[in-house]
Amino acid sequence: MAKIEITKDMLVGDIVNNIEGAAGALMESGMHCLGCPASQSESLENACMVHGLNVDEVLAKVNAAVQ
Repeated sequence: MAKIEITKDMLVGDIVNNIEGAAGALMESGMHCLGCPASQSESLENACMVHGLNVDEVLAKVNAAVQ
């Protein structure tokens, strides 16, 4: 099975819709608006900035969850 790596330039909508386990990890990291229309076209880095989250910490949690 190929290893999946989520990156900060990926769109939140793509992550949530295509990577099993990512939505729960994002919610646990403090990103609670995954169904918001903006999330469909917003990069993970931008979404973290808007929500006051550290993108590197979120990436580490989400990537660990989906492995």
